[in-house]
Amino acid sequence: MGRFLLAFFLVITCGLSSVNAQNFSTHKVKAGETIEEVSKKYFVSPYDIYELNPDAKNGLKANTILIIPLSKAKQPKVTVTKELQGFKEHKTKRKETLYSLAKEYGVTEDDIKKHNTFLYANPLRKGDRIQIPVYKTTEKVEVIEPTKTYVVKPKEGKWRIAYKFGISVNELEALNPGMAEVLKVGQEINVPNLASSEEKTVDEKYGYYKVLPKEGFYRLKLKLGLEQSDLEKLNPGLKETGLKEGMILKIPYTATTGNFSISEKVNLADSISDFSTKRLAVMLPFRLNRVDFDSVADTKRSIKNDPYLNTSLDFYTGVLMAVDSLKTLGVSLELDVYDTKNEMAEVSRIIRENDFENVDAVIGPLTSRNFERAASDLKRWHTPIVSPIGTDLRLYDNVFQARPNDKLLKAKAISFVKADSLVSNILIISDTKNTSVSNELKREFARAKQIFSRKDKDGKEAFFVTRDDILSALKPGKNIVFLETENEGFAANVTSVLASLIRKGNDEEEARKIVLVTTHLNSAFEGDQINNTHLSKLQFHFATGSKAYNENDHRLFLKQYVDTYKITPNNKAVKGFDLTMDVVLRLVSSGDLYLSVKNAPLTEYIENKFAYKKELMGGYYNDSVYLVKYDNLSIVEVKQ
Repeated sequence: MGRFLLAFFLVITCGLSSVNAQNFSTHKVKAGETIEEVSKKYFVSPYDIYELNPDAKNGLKANTILIIPLSKAKQPKVTVTKELQGFKEHKTKRKETLYSLAKEYGVTEDDIKKHNTFLYANPLRKGDRIQIPVYKTTEKVEVIEPTKTYVVKPKEGKWRIAYKFGISVNELEALNPGMAEVLKVGQEINVPNLASSEEKTVDEKYGYYKVLPKEGFYRLKLKLGLEQSDLEKLNPGLKETGLKEGMILKIPYTATTGNFSISEKVNLADSISDFSTKRLAVMLPFRLNRVDFDSVADTKRSIKNDPYLNTSLDFYTGVLMAVDSLKTLGVSLELDVYDTKNEMAEVSRIIRENDFENVDAVIGPLTSRNFERAASDLKRWHTPIVSPIGTDLRLYDNVFQARPNDKLLKAKAISFVKADSLVSNILIISDTKNTSVSNELKREFARAKQIFSRKDKDGKEAFFVTRDDILSALKPGKNIVFLETENEGFAANVTSVLASLIRKGNDEEEARKIVLVTTHLNSAFEGDQINNTHLSKLQFHFATGSKAYNENDHRLFLKQYVDTYKITPNNKAVKGFDLTMDVVLRLVSSGDLYLSVKNAPLTEYIENKFAYKKELMGGYYNDSVYLVKYDNLSIVEVKQ
């Protein structure tokens, strides 16, 4: 419920100001709290807080939120002890993981495995009954002073000491108000209370560079001829902290200005060049006029029963996560959010009564008919508008279709099969509704065999095939089977039969390998009747506009989302995050969305990638898709 309430409160107040910190936490001010108390709590200087929160100079107000930069000073040593109190039984549901259960119950994955030893050798499956340990935890905090006194040595200046203690020159000066420009030998100054082993040594074999205001990795590449990866290797910890004004970087003496060429895939976060405030509008069918706010129960019921509101809230949480991430990159963004009520008349009214001429980009509406109305109304100003989920849209010259169309997905699957030189046999299984697709595949693979679902005694489609139907069409070696259907029962029947027909063996004449492919993934392959073990056994391949994120690769995003909304993000939330990041980063790195098509040929985020191409007499469509497969009950990308 928390994410829903937050979304409602932020619909009106979504303006942002520029923030330069690379990593930060937040602090809610208590009544009577001072800046000194807050700075000591987080082991930073008041200057650090003022830098990110200019309004705080006028005094702290209760319940306001401060952005706090992460300190490099020694943190308090916290000793946590746990005492087992008992157990709570949990029956696992579909798509639940050890990670999500650990987060839900506030324990670790190892805690769960320790008391459910079968999980050491087996994956978590739907229907498993597991014992969740319940602990009583106690914490003992050893407070460590954030700073210590340091005596300046011969030949030491500000930059050498700042580098030694892993801070910027600005931060060193903030720790020592009134510090002179030139330090004297023997002078005592304040520095972060680092352990001796954490202090850096200035290596005279290298040069050192002080990061200037608004310098990112892109500008350093132009100036120094060094890639971000080169700088991160020379400067341990840089990958975690990011660049900060006044930071001292170790560089080779030979580092000079070089030429920069954009690779096929571009990380736009390194190419930010425009720090002016950008204005983004988001149009979603919240339909808040239909929500019953009389009680919490009524509100929950309204949300549960309205798929448009559910989808909008999920997508919007992703937008807000992106806004926070963009803030850390120094991007200044003004966000306008509108409730379209899923009505075309409301879409036109919103555009008519608000200043869309000066909007840099619009995301949404979600439904195709409302999106087309908005795109048409915005043509007069050539305002770019991006569709998150629409396919086969009417591409006006201001339209960006972010979701790849079905033809592109089909072509990707077909090209994958054509590129496989080890295939000895191709089989096409479909129901009557997909006869045209089956025939199209037959034209692509002339030697393929076609099998259609059986009919009952009345001549109606029965949505099943027999084992013999398929077995008679298979050959020893590698068989690729296309399955084209939207019927869940038929998909379950075929995948079950195919999985049973795989035959292992060292002899090529005896072994029978089966790989399952579809040109159109739909709900039939994701229903409760489908056995994911069968799909994994068949290495089920399909093309998709977005891949499932890897929890290990995106732990920071996942943690931040769970901490904020108390649930794991679904694909709609991730789409909101990825699309917002891409749109805004294209604006601040290329001037406008149209120019970014050439400057950023391919971008990629958590689950989605974007490579826009322009129609000859129209707008832009995303020409980039993933090929993925089931592998050991997970969905992984197929590298081609």
